[in-house]
Amino acid sequence: MEVHLRDLFARFEDQFGSGPGLGPTSGTCLLLVESLPPPFIKHLFRASAALFRTDPWKRLRPAHLLGLRVGKDSDWSSKKQLFPCAQFIGGDGGDLALHFFKSEPDALKMTGLRETIRSPNTELLRVVFVPEPLLTSADKRMVRSLSLESSGTDRFPVFDVARCTSTGSLRFRNPTLEELRYIYAFMKAIALVHPLLQPAKDAVPKRGRLLCFEPFIETVDVQWPQEVSRGWDLVAVTVSHPPGQAYEEKKLSSNSPKYIAEPPKEDSSKTALVTKTWNILRQCMMCEKDVPGEQCLCCGRCRAVVYCGPVCQKQHWKDEHKSVCGVYKAMMEREEELALKVFTFPCFVDHPCKWLDLMGLHQKGMWRRRCDCYAHCPFGLLPLELGGVSTSWGGLSDGECPQDTPFVNYMDGVSNPILLSGWSEYYNLRSLQMSSPVSAILSHSLTVYHILTSLSMSSKNRLIKGKEVVVHYLGPEGELDWMPAFSEIGHLLNGVGNVQIVMVGPDVPSNLSGTASGISGRVRVSLVRGMYQEQASYLSSPHLVVALNCKMESFGSWVGALELIKSMNAPAFFTDKSEILCANAKQVLRAAGLHITHPVTPNPFRSPLREQAPSSNLPSFSNGFVFGVNT
Repeated sequence: MEVHLRDLFARFEDQFGSGPGLGPTSGTCLLLVESLPPPFIKHLFRASAALFRTDPWKRLRPAHLLGLRVGKDSDWSSKKQLFPCAQFIGGDGGDLALHFFKSEPDALKMTGLRETIRSPNTELLRVVFVPEPLLTSADKRMVRSLSLESSGTDRFPVFDVARCTSTGSLRFRNPTLEELRYIYAFMKAIALVHPLLQPAKDAVPKRGRLLCFEPFIETVDVQWPQEVSRGWDLVAVTVSHPPGQAYEEKKLSSNSPKYIAEPPKEDSSKTALVTKTWNILRQCMMCEKDVPGEQCLCCGRCRAVVYCGPVCQKQHWKDEHKSVCGVYKAMMEREEELALKVFTFPCFVDHPCKWLDLMGLHQKGMWRRRCDCYAHCPFGLLPLELGGVSTSWGGLSDGECPQDTPFVNYMDGVSNPILLSGWSEYYNLRSLQMSSPVSAILSHSLTVYHILTSLSMSSKNRLIKGKEVVVHYLGPEGELDWMPAFSEIGHLLNGVGNVQIVMVGPDVPSNLSGTASGISGRVRVSLVRGMYQEQASYLSSPHLVVALNCKMESFGSWVGALELIKSMNAPAFFTDKSEILCANAKQVLRAAGLHITHPVTPNPFRSPLREQAPSSNLPSFSNGFVFGVNT
């Protein structure tokens, strides 16, 4: 009977086609892959489930080919990208799958109008999302034994490599560990970036017609699981549409698309503004070439973007900058508004070491984390320096750094959290001189306090009632060496409530993970190493989640963390350095199904130090802007 049905099905395929996809695999199972650690199989299934939840098949069709670049060519044994072209299958019927091709021509040969064409001697890497009842017995055993996460309600990913022979038949093999690493990096990246694809402005989709997208290029950092990291934690993954678009454009080819407009015809003195005051290496936004500060050029309209010369400036205008120049100009016009002019010390930082040396703080106390001179020391493990509070603050005098003491006579001794509107009020409260630069470090701890007492009403109410607030603090780095600054939160609570801060992140040193310390009578800090989504189940449920300078668009690991925040419905606040980074973070949040409930606003406790990015002049401050979800 089974043979009869197989023959009947084969005749049906010959007559009507099989639809997109190549059908089920044969004889493959990840447990048979040589040297594949079982924990990495779990990571693969989690990444698949996370991608499945973003539903890329809703908009993407087989004809929407994507270019893919994972790390450098030299990272791979073949010294080239393994499968640099990808497509989503199943949005219009057939197998629900991902196909990876060794070249764009291979993808074009196998992509038909209504079905996948079996092109002779062509190999493709696949991820097919198969309903559980249709899994092979080996895959079912693997799912049960490893408790693997499903994609959707009842589907599981099946990984294989299919090869079409010269006779048109299919042969399948297990993917190698290297190929599975390649798939993992793509799935983590594409889950973040595919929602950023924008429909072409001049293409109005009609029923039955393919939706066209604007040319697209996005690079994100993906964190390798520890089992397959091979000595480095992060890998840059670049996704483009159409394939190769990013790299062809940067060659300044004369075959530029005709729909790209010419750059603005202005007086040359306005088109390129010479920057003469910043004696530091900058980086061209177009070609990424290092340029001495006095020789670089800036866009004459927005002044926000740095170039090595007029050729790159004109090409970047054609390729990308024209569409955002107006937005950048508006952001640059907020320079005066964002500058914290109450301080009397220099607030522009073109080079951290230079600024610290000017302030007499270079390589001293907590300031050692304000430059890269101690980058060789893991976060949280700076060498100890003998001395008290003054030593922690680099030897600043009493009127220049906060003392580790409570506010005894505040409001005649009434116990209530001290509410602060900004730096001026805090400096006055602590009798600090406005020439003191401590706000550059206190920005982290006072931003947390500001969120606790001014932005999160539920946390504020718990504190006023004398209860404890549990804060999950994601992605700590230099803050791990700034515990004296976090003790100020306890003093500002002014005898009411308690705060437990759980700092979770991959940069927590292993020998500090699991430790806890009471840095003041009312603040306790615990340290946990690992990804938040993997460690959260072992932690107390949070009343509040915070992530400072979150760089959300740069790390693929945010996908899992945001999924958890969404499922917990926990109030979460984020900061980032510039408005453009916040705009990118909002897109990531939307892709995760989270909606901004506290809009992007300037943070009154942002660092006063304006940081200079290599390729951009946009106003940038540590903890510059704050926004929130589930508030």
